[in-house]
Amino acid sequence: MSDTLAIYGGTPVRREPWPATGRRFGETELEELRAALEQNTLFYTAGGKTRALCERMAALVGTEYAIACSSCSAAIHAALKACGVGPGDEVVTSPITDAGTVLGIVYEGAIPVFADVDPGSCNLTAETVAARLTERTRAVIAVHLQGNPVDLNPLLALCRRRGIRLIEDCAQAWGARLNDRPVGSMGDVGCYSLNDFKHISAGDGGLIVANDPELHHRAALAIDKCYDRIDGSRPMEFCAPNYRITELQSAVALAQLDRLPAIAERRHALGARLAAGLAGLDGVHAPTSVPGAWPSWWIYLIGLDAARYDAPAFAAAVVAEGVPVRVGYVEPVHLAYRYLRERSAFNHSHWPFDQATAVPDYAPGLCPNAERAMASCLLFPISEWLDEQAVDDAVAAVGKVAAGLG
Repeated sequence: MSDTLAIYGGTPVRREPWPATGRRFGETELEELRAALEQNTLFYTAGGKTRALCERMAALVGTEYAIACSSCSAAIHAALKACGVGPGDEVVTSPITDAGTVLGIVYEGAIPVFADVDPGSCNLTAETVAARLTERTRAVIAVHLQGNPVDLNPLLALCRRRGIRLIEDCAQAWGARLNDRPVGSMGDVGCYSLNDFKHISAGDGGLIVANDPELHHRAALAIDKCYDRIDGSRPMEFCAPNYRITELQSAVALAQLDRLPAIAERRHALGARLAAGLAGLDGVHAPTSVPGAWPSWWIYLIGLDAARYDAPAFAAAVVAEGVPVRVGYVEPVHLAYRYLRERSAFNHSHWPFDQATAVPDYAPGLCPNAERAMASCLLFPISEWLDEQAVDDAVAAVGKVAAGLG
C-alpha cells in the first residue's frame, strides 16, 4: 500500500466495495405477522402480540413492566407525563440527541435545559447535569449516545438527592449494559426505539420500561388518550395523545427480539476491534466508556484533535481511502432547532418559553464540549454486517490519513 494519500493520487487502502446491509427480516417475522392477522384484530389490547412483546421486553431488561407504543419519541413523551412534568418545569438533557428527546418536554410546557457532555464519550455526566439544576428541575433524560452507557450511578445519586426523576433514552442502546444490568432498568423509566434505523426494527415503534406501578399506570394512560386499559379505575385523568402501537408492529418486534443478542454481540466486538486498532494514533481518539460499561455501538464516533486536524479535510481523505465516514453526528440541538432559538414551538405564541423565569440562551458556547465534539469527530457507520477486514481497513485508513495530514 502506498504511503501517498489517495486524495493525492496514492493507492487507496480499500478498493473493494464497502459491505452491503444484509437482510433484516425473514420467515420468523412473516410467521409472527401471519399469526397476528389470523387473530382477526390488530388492536393492541385485543390480540396477543403486544402483550407478548411487553412480557418479553420486561424479562429482557429485568423490569416489572413494559409498555409498547408508536415510537421512542412517544415513549419519552409518555415517560415525562408519567413523571409529572408540566408547565414551568425544567428538564435537563443532552444537546447531542434527536428531536424525539426534546419534543415531549416542550409539548408538556416545560423548558429543555441542555447540559454539556464528557468530551470522550459525548454523554452527560453527574457534574455537567448538576451545573444545570434549579428548583424547577423536574426530570433528567440521560441519552445513551452511540449505544455507549452513561455513567448512571453518580447521576442516579444526584437525582435521588434532589428528588428528580431520571429517564433513560435507550433509543441507540439496545443490548447495552452497565455493570451487567441492561440500560433502561436503572432509572425511573427507560425508553427504547423500534425505528427502522435502530439495532432492531418494526418499521417504527417504541417501548417503555419501569419498575414503579404508578409510573407504569400513568405511562399506559399517556400513550392511549388516557383510556385506562389496565383496570378502568382512572378515566380521563389528564389529557393524552394517541400513541398506540398495532399488533402488526408488535409481531415484527417479537421476531426481532430473537435477533438482538447476536446483533449486540457483533457490534460490541467490532467496536472493541476498532478501539484496539485506533489506540496509539496521534491526535485520534476512540470513544471512551465508563468502567463496567458494555456498549452495543449503534454508531461509532472517532474523535480528532481539532488543533491538529481539519475534520472535513480528514473525513474527505478517509473516504478517498475507501472507508465511508462523515464529520459529526448531529448539530447540537440548542444550535440546530429554530423553534428553540426563536421560541416558536407553537403557532403565534412564545409558549412555553414566555412562562419560564429564566429561559436558557440557546446559543453557541452553551455546551462547548458538545459543540467541539460534533464539529471535529468522524462518524463511522458500524453495523453487524461488517467483517473484520472492513474494520481493519477503517483503522488503516484513519492511521494513514493521520500520518499524511499530521
